[in-house]
Amino acid sequence: MRFAGDSGDGMQTIGERFTDSSAFAGNDIATLPDFPAEIRAPAGTIAGVSGYQLQFGSHSILTPGDEPDALVAMNPAALKSNISDLPEGGMLVVNVDSFKKMNLKKAGYESNPLEDEEFRKKYQLIELDLTTLTKEALSESPLKPSDKARCKNFFALGFMCYVYGRPLDPTLKFFDQKWGKRLPEVADANSTALKAGHNLGDTMETARNRYQLAKAVVNPGVYRKISGNEALVYGLVAGAQSANRELLYSGYPITPASPVLEGLSALKKFGIKTVQAEDEIAAMGVAIGASFAGDLSVVATSGPGMCLKSEFIGLASITELPVIICNVQRGGPSTGLPTKTEQSDLLQSLFSRHGDCPLPVIAAHSPSDCFECSIEACRIALTYCTPVIYLSDLYVANGAEPWLVPNAADLPAIEAKFADPDEEYISYKRNPDTLARTQAIPGQPGLEHRIGGLEKSEDGGVNYDPENHEQMTHLRAEKVERIADTIPPTQLHGEAEGDLLVIGWGGTYGAITSAAQAMQAEGFSISSLHLRHLNPLPKDLGEIIKRFKKVIVPELNLGQLSLVLRAKYLVDAIPLTKVQGKPFKVSELRDSFHKELS
Repeated sequence: MRFAGDSGDGMQTIGERFTDSSAFAGNDIATLPDFPAEIRAPAGTIAGVSGYQLQFGSHSILTPGDEPDALVAMNPAALKSNISDLPEGGMLVVNVDSFKKMNLKKAGYESNPLEDEEFRKKYQLIELDLTTLTKEALSESPLKPSDKARCKNFFALGFMCYVYGRPLDPTLKFFDQKWGKRLPEVADANSTALKAGHNLGDTMETARNRYQLAKAVVNPGVYRKISGNEALVYGLVAGAQSANRELLYSGYPITPASPVLEGLSALKKFGIKTVQAEDEIAAMGVAIGASFAGDLSVVATSGPGMCLKSEFIGLASITELPVIICNVQRGGPSTGLPTKTEQSDLLQSLFSRHGDCPLPVIAAHSPSDCFECSIEACRIALTYCTPVIYLSDLYVANGAEPWLVPNAADLPAIEAKFADPDEEYISYKRNPDTLARTQAIPGQPGLEHRIGGLEKSEDGGVNYDPENHEQMTHLRAEKVERIADTIPPTQLHGEAEGDLLVIGWGGTYGAITSAAQAMQAEGFSISSLHLRHLNPLPKDLGEIIKRFKKVIVPELNLGQLSLVLRAKYLVDAIPLTKVQGKPFKVSELRDSFHKELS
């Protein structure tokens, strides 16, 4: 289902509350928040429409759904921009109070669509005077009339909770925690509006077609709803704790990575230090300095910030310091589509530095996977003493799903020892297995050393010798390649050989897996795999590719991974691209896979 309204109507808030209620009811969920880039677009315009879509059910849910079965439209602009996605027969709940002449004109309607008989026959239309009903429900509230009207989003939420059998308790608890002590009259008003909406559903004949969903079958344990950025925050903290390192985060606010700074700044009790720097370049410099001093350093940004950080990323590479660089991708280039999703920073992550400067690159495929992926980034950075680029995207970072909370005692330990002051220390002497150098904390007697941006010899002295530069360049590249020795075997969804192999990475996981599984059930010879490690690639990938007649690579870019696979494996990796700021629909992928197989 999808909630849509003006960016001031609280659509993200009620979407999250409906999601929490669904998780509380034991359903599996996947969400897709969608909001405008403008801080406050003109009220009532299409540019200001904010939406929140979620899919919930009693089975495994991997995507927010291709199209909603139900749409709640709070104003004409929300209807105009979303109605094309609602299939015939779908439930359409509209706030008729907002369908006034001025609002219709702002949305580009010449006449009221709710008065069109053909339109009314097309959908299961439920017309609610949400603003009026909310004010009536709050007639005894001390709030001002304008503040009472703002509660209409929770009236709508209460109505939809009735239709879909969602519990109200999680939302009522949210009101108490958010406003109970500071603004009890606001908590009471929203609680009253929520219950009034729920009661309306119970008395309306048109809402009697209720839906009941069984609980999803899941492994036993403690679950919570988690977004990708939240999981990244917890994973970084867990990784630092597992390595017995203090964590320093330095960042500059940028959509959609800012919640990482906000989340880590609230966890100081775990020894987390956070710095909001004056710009992206400074943030990277702070991280390098903290890493030199022995901290596990993290920065998070998006595509524009990665461009600014590139020179300092090269410095972190040649000095061989562990830094985790998180890139939460968005639509580009430039400021592009800052609130929409894309996967267009892969080639930037692999190659966008001067000189031969290969770095490990990994990508999370779902909100909960961000936790494991960030711990993997910590492991690689500290084990191989190298910067690591961690790729997420807006779809993954802002989306949410149930997460089985792990036992902290079961998390793998990360070995990351510093140099021993009692032993001779050589700056770039390497571990024979990993080729990683050992870090030394500066200022300790006996561990005085040099590192820096100029090419060095093993002892840390500046060295312009051509053969030395070539040797050190090869060593740094080989160190990154040896990470592949620790990558587990690639998980293949489907048969080990066949007609079509679908290769994906990042947030396309849910759509690819759902489409491939549906076609497997229909008897098609199709398998899929999803890459976490993008540099180095898994050692077994080449052999897997050889066992299939065709390879197709769906990406939210113009074919970046397919370009890499073509170059490395000399395979005709067919690109399937989309750059609309929207994720793939399962139906889109199925149509493309059918076309290739036919």
